[in-house]
Amino acid sequence: MKNVISLTDSAAKQVKLLIEKRAKPTFGIRVGVKSGGCAGQTYYVEYADSKNQFDEVVEEKGVRVLINPKALMYILGSEMDYVETKFKSQFTFTNPNEKANCGCGKSFSI
Repeated sequence: MKNVISLTDSAAKQVKLLIEKRAKPTFGIRVGVKSGGCAGQTYYVEYADSKNQFDEVVEEKGVRVLINPKALMYILGSEMDYVETKFKSQFTFTNPNEKANCGCGKSFSI
């Protein structure tokens, strides 16, 4: 079975760096979806101190990503990347389930 989410080398490297720099022990990162933005849904990435009961756990390229169970249907098959430009750096998502997204790229709809 294909992973719920895949990570580029750049994303995995940045996740490792963030976890190493954090002062307290970290189980991994949690990725989810919440209401927001002009298209309706936005992604979030946060530290995960522990695994919640129904989290989907993906271990890839040496990092552990937990997917909030409410986000599974939105994230299935997505690729997480980390992009750095002259003016900003951020995690980005390529999601085959997206039907539309806003002009600024901050939100999407399924």
